[in-house]
Amino acid sequence: METPGTTRRRRSGIKIVAALMIIFGIAEIVTGFRHNFLGIIVTAKEIGATYGAVIIGSLYAGAGLLLWMMKKGAAIVAEISLVLVVLGRIALVVAGIYPINSFLQTISILIGTAIVAIFAIYIGLNWNCFR
Repeated sequence: METPGTTRRRRSGIKIVAALMIIFGIAEIVTGFRHNFLGIIVTAKEIGATYGAVIIGSLYAGAGLLLWMMKKGAAIVAEISLVLVVLGRIALVVAGIYPINSFLQTISILIGTAIVAIFAIYIGLNWNCFR
């Protein structure tokens, strides 16, 4: 049985994850328009790259916003969104829109995708915090 303090800490953890998801989603959207993120990650300079990154970033940020509700239904939609983010990132790499032409580019995409997966796992492990 959990204590109220433990539940409160877990909910705080979910809020932190949600905030990070919103920030990272916005960064993905900005990258879609600028085709560059901190000079580390670049995308192809074509309209498909813009749409792809903006859609993925919107799903990512939207999932974070949904988590703030602390409702199971919203968390389900957030989890589905995170799966779509991972699949979308893979699709952009396969399509060449997120090129993997350097070690730094490749590792950045892998780490970014792993973070999405870690967030999804964290949400699943804290499922009992949602009402």
